[in-house]
Amino acid sequence: MVEKLQSFHYALLAGFTLAVLIHAQDQSGFISIDCGLPEGSDYTDDVTGIKYTSDKNFTDTGISWNITSSRKTISDVRSFPEGNKNCYTLNPAQGKNGKYLIRARFMYGNYDCLASVPRFDLYIGANHWETISLENASSILTTEIIHAPSTDYIFVCLINKGLGVPFISALELRPLNSSLYETESPTESLVLLGRYDFGPTTNQPVRYIDDIYDRIWTPQSNPDLKILSPSITADTRDLDSSTFQAPISVMSTAVTPENADENLNFSWEIGDPNSRYYSYKYFAEVEFFDNQTREFDIYENGDLKSKAVSPSYLLTETTYTTKPFAGEKLELQIRKTQSSDLPPIINAIEIYKVKDSSRSQTLQTDADAIVQIKSTYQIKKTSWQGDPCTPEKYSWESLNCSSYVDNIPPRIISLDLSSSRLTGEISPFFADLTFLEDLNLSDNNLTGAVPDFLSRLPSLRVLNLKGNKFTGSVPAELKERSDNGSLVLSLDDLSSSSQKKNGFVIPLVVSVAATFSALIIGLAIFCSLKARRKHVVSEVETQLASKNDSFASKHWRFAYSDVIRITKNFATVLGRGGFGTVYHGRIDNIEVAVKMLSPSSAQGYKEFHAEVELLMRVHHRNLIALVGYCIEGFNMGLIYEYMPRGTLEQHLAGNKNQYFLSWEERMQIALDAAQGLEYLHNGCKPPMVHRDVEPSNILLNEKLQAKIADFGLSRVFSTESSTSISTAVAGTAGYLDPECLVVSSRLTEKSDVYSFGLVLLNIITCQPVILKSCGNTHISEWVKSRLARGDIRKIVDPRLGEIFNINSAWKAVELALASASHASSKRPTMTEVVMGLKECLAIQLGQNDYANATVINGARLDSEFAPLAR
Repeated sequence: MVEKLQSFHYALLAGFTLAVLIHAQDQSGFISIDCGLPEGSDYTDDVTGIKYTSDKNFTDTGISWNITSSRKTISDVRSFPEGNKNCYTLNPAQGKNGKYLIRARFMYGNYDCLASVPRFDLYIGANHWETISLENASSILTTEIIHAPSTDYIFVCLINKGLGVPFISALELRPLNSSLYETESPTESLVLLGRYDFGPTTNQPVRYIDDIYDRIWTPQSNPDLKILSPSITADTRDLDSSTFQAPISVMSTAVTPENADENLNFSWEIGDPNSRYYSYKYFAEVEFFDNQTREFDIYENGDLKSKAVSPSYLLTETTYTTKPFAGEKLELQIRKTQSSDLPPIINAIEIYKVKDSSRSQTLQTDADAIVQIKSTYQIKKTSWQGDPCTPEKYSWESLNCSSYVDNIPPRIISLDLSSSRLTGEISPFFADLTFLEDLNLSDNNLTGAVPDFLSRLPSLRVLNLKGNKFTGSVPAELKERSDNGSLVLSLDDLSSSSQKKNGFVIPLVVSVAATFSALIIGLAIFCSLKARRKHVVSEVETQLASKNDSFASKHWRFAYSDVIRITKNFATVLGRGGFGTVYHGRIDNIEVAVKMLSPSSAQGYKEFHAEVELLMRVHHRNLIALVGYCIEGFNMGLIYEYMPRGTLEQHLAGNKNQYFLSWEERMQIALDAAQGLEYLHNGCKPPMVHRDVEPSNILLNEKLQAKIADFGLSRVFSTESSTSISTAVAGTAGYLDPECLVVSSRLTEKSDVYSFGLVLLNIITCQPVILKSCGNTHISEWVKSRLARGDIRKIVDPRLGEIFNINSAWKAVELALASASHASSKRPTMTEVVMGLKECLAIQLGQNDYANATVINGARLDSEFAPLAR
């Protein structure tokens, strides 16, 4: 029987090998930079098949060099003789929602013929990554960091310490599963100290294509240990099935003591006794045997970390602790238990040092604004690279930032671009620098009108616009602030004509006509905007006045000065969206969230009115509550109850205080959100549809109670009997109802059901709606393909391990796929969805009384939880 099984496995292995080779074609999300490589010289590495590109589009400073090396990826070098901070800007596809392995490689090679190896610092964002110090000119230094960024881009910067010119040979980024390599704090990164493959068959390191994450596994041989490997006919395809997906070639060999009664002992000197470390041990049984057991305990520095580990045959198991250890060395001992027949084994290990990454980069709205300003005016300043405010010692010249306090991102508070050869109009991106106190744009060649948005910069105290070619008049609000002393304004007299008298009448007539025409157009626009604002105010006030119940008394209108006070001058940003920016605030020690309309928001007024109108007529425990609003000139804002746990999207991405949602919590959150939508569909008279159901619009309070938010796109049915609305398609890509999108523009309640079905799949799988790592596959198709294999564990978020009820998971997946049917007629109603989720939750709660399951690394392993035929 065993021989037949092994023959069957051998046949499968050939097909699996082909699948691995096909997968190797996909380097989705990889960023592979050969630093110093001339533009247009991109190539594919002969060994790994990885495609490398020039660094031309990642940095705009430095000098390219070529050195003699047998390795293509380090035969080019970029050095940075100018400036103290030079940076590469990486823009990974998943942005701040991802976790990444970032690798930098260095070989000096005496490229500058100075025979002097430099020493310099490497930073990632605002935080120190590594001090680069090579032993000699021919040595190669490789450093890796696992990092979850707080912004959509990642800055890798080389800092000149006065000990030689910094240089770099290669820079690589690889996206990781966000559930891997978790730390105690979300503001911590991990720097690799060692990644070892025990009992290798060759002396060559293992990396891509064998490792889908392109981790580099160093061969580790020991003549005193016995090497184990499986039979050539064994099926090794499950060796990469663990969450960490260690390469099959690494897991197919292990080491064990020559003497069956001995322990496995390893020791690594790892440095600073005050630093903290994590280790990840990989085990897989590679010997097939009957009536014998292999079981062992794992000790680190004398402390028992894992008890009675018994690896399964050709199945990878990774053991690690959730708490780091400290010490100058790591002493690993793997002891055979008394009940074990066979000695202990180990296949591989990774060791990482914890790196504090708590220093925040510049607030992203400020950073985005100043980068856009740099691009608009083509500003060429050596220091304008990487993050504007950090590291503090190396912030951009010509600007100052607020001090770093308690992890609050620094803000740009002053900007001096005088005599910088700026041309054209004042960029609207200046309006996003809401913390700006001092702005100097004097002595440039700026033209056009002085924009009104400058008067709405709440912190601005000094504004210097002298020495430019502005036309028109001073905006009324700007003049008022100057007159009352709240703003020091320096500006040339705009009333004097720039036209010089001459002997020609026609140019003067044309000029007067053009000026008159511009005035007429400007007046029309002003009247239109004024009427629009007046209409919004009127609508809101009418709604308020029409409310006679207690709910109306909870809402009131705030002045813009109140909003500034509530938010402490817009100090803390909670999030951003198409409407504008959301800030944290307090009203009488009660926390609130304040959403301010961005001056550049295309649909802001319409969405503002829709949201106020909706939230003033509906109230439900699973809908966000409106506290108040502000309409003052162009300053428009909504004040909501504060949801301290953030968005569902943040929790699924693992970047919100690293809180991990259990299956029970996920089902309760899904039920809460479904109940909110069900109320919109059936509890409101007339009913309404949300139109933008997605994880970022589901907020969580301190008890993880979910509430639907962001009603700016919502639409109300004209009557209670209406079943559809004719409207333009709106919402978030991937969640849009395909029937409404393709077949017709008729929006129905079933459109919300479709979007919710995809949100439920997000909750179950912890995967995005579009899986870029799988060739932009839609999540519903990804789930269906895996469901066909009949194993629910391939669908459910792998971080849950076995701690969920199989039947509850099956029910939830079936409900989600039914809701996400392309044909609306096949979708359940939200009432039916609510009933289905209550059943899922009840099934799960019925399991929680099972108390005697074995727990290893947080996962329950018991026959009760074996896969069920479905």
